[in-house]
Amino acid sequence: MRAALTALTDELKRLKSAGVSAVSVSADSIAALRKAVASRSTKAHVPAFDGEPTETPPLSSRPGVTQAPTRSPTASTPAKSVPVVGTLPPPPVFTLPAGDKTTRWEWLRDYVLTHPVCTKNVRPGKKVVLGVGSLEAKIMFVGEAPGAEEEVRGEPFVGPAGQLLTKMIGAMGVKREEVYIANVMNWRPQTPTPEGVEQVGNREPTPEEMAFCLPFLRAQIEIVNPDLIVAVGATAARGLLGSSAFRTLGDVRGQWKLFAGKPVMVTYHPSYLIRQESMGPVAERKAKRAVWEDLLKVMERAELMISDKQRGYFLEK
Repeated sequence: MRAALTALTDELKRLKSAGVSAVSVSADSIAALRKAVASRSTKAHVPAFDGEPTETPPLSSRPGVTQAPTRSPTASTPAKSVPVVGTLPPPPVFTLPAGDKTTRWEWLRDYVLTHPVCTKNVRPGKKVVLGVGSLEAKIMFVGEAPGAEEEVRGEPFVGPAGQLLTKMIGAMGVKREEVYIANVMNWRPQTPTPEGVEQVGNREPTPEEMAFCLPFLRAQIEIVNPDLIVAVGATAARGLLGSSAFRTLGDVRGQWKLFAGKPVMVTYHPSYLIRQESMGPVAERKAKRAVWEDLLKVMERAELMISDKQRGYFLEK
């Protein structure tokens, strides 16, 4: 249900950006939407992605692969009021301590999860989110911001879009825990919601919010030192490349860019693929092939083995 509501919100945002100022909604549709909101137990459907593992594999035990520690994130208890957008202080300036990757990552984790601005911007009982995965990863995936599931678990990409991202990574012949996954934002952007009521839907982070959190992402890149970065979605791409770097995602999708000295491949967000499933099998296959072509470029640059079967995913039969 969360995936459906998120997809609806994203589609309305897309229509608005395209200049549509009004949409027609029937009384039956409104009733169905209210019923969906009332029953929050429906499990979101995650489409398949060729070559994916059927479930998230256990943590890698390969020698030489350092995993980010898995201590439970600290729940925050900020004020009940919703922060006013545009009132953030300047981005933080800090220096990572000396030491190995684990030492530096743990310091950063404690710094971010207890930062007063971060904790103020999450609702009571929710969590600030830092990246997860291998500190020896060659590939880093970067999304925009935590969603409903992510702010509960304190981990990026664990909702329906995250489950699909895990399948996409598996189709590359890599396990989720062998890459590093992060967001531009470290908290879920809030929307005005009555006290005691869960927020429904997400909003895009503002340029000010992304600018504030960007030093945290830069620090993660410095620690992990990946060979390359994959930016998933327009918001993540704007966070890395700048809000004026492109007009639409199609202008830069599938191209190599640069951020913090690292090559960046821009591609669609997994939630886009979830939405395309409702558009029919042709549209779904076309969207998956577009993303897969981007990931093939990533695999080639990362010097991963690519089989003939992998090269043929989502091509016309």
